[in-house]
Amino acid sequence: MRNSAQLRHEFLKAWIKSLKIYSNLKKNMSISHRKNAIKLSADVAIASITQKAKPSASSHRWTQSLMADAASSDDGTNRIFVEQTLGYKLGNRKKSPTTGLMTKCSKKILRNNIRVFLGKSRKRTTPKHAKAGSIIANKGVEKRTRLLKRLVPGGEDMDEISLMEEALDYIALLQVQRDVLKQVAAVAESLRNLKSVN
Repeated sequence: MRNSAQLRHEFLKAWIKSLKIYSNLKKNMSISHRKNAIKLSADVAIASITQKAKPSASSHRWTQSLMADAASSDDGTNRIFVEQTLGYKLGNRKKSPTTGLMTKCSKKILRNNIRVFLGKSRKRTTPKHAKAGSIIANKGVEKRTRLLKRLVPGGEDMDEISLMEEALDYIALLQVQRDVLKQVAAVAESLRNLKSVN
């Protein structure tokens, strides 16, 4: 894993490159379009440095999902922007709406077959207060897992273990992104203060 300073430097370079590409594609932008361009450029930059570190098929799924979301636009400009930033053409990514359901059903079938194979009965004898506590705990974990799946790009299609690995990586890179954006904002603020003094 690269250190934080190296990641910040790589992100800044990728972000500046993506901002230049975006500004060349869209000349006249309103304030809201500029805000969206900054956000989109930052997202594409953070995903692109991750993909450069792991260019193989095992690269993180959240980066692929983030790129696909960023590339989707009505006029196709965002797709061109993402492809120019990455330096290669994106494939057509079609998302299956039943993937998560099929995984859940498959796990349930597998679990039931293992119980039958091992001769274990479905009923367990546990005290009622222990059952209530475990039910509450399981519901809390399920609720947090659903929330995490919504927060991590592409998280809806991941199992719990993959989701945790992807979330940890995504959070670390979001912290890098935040640090660089804070530094850029501080420099812009100090430049504005210098201009007002002169």
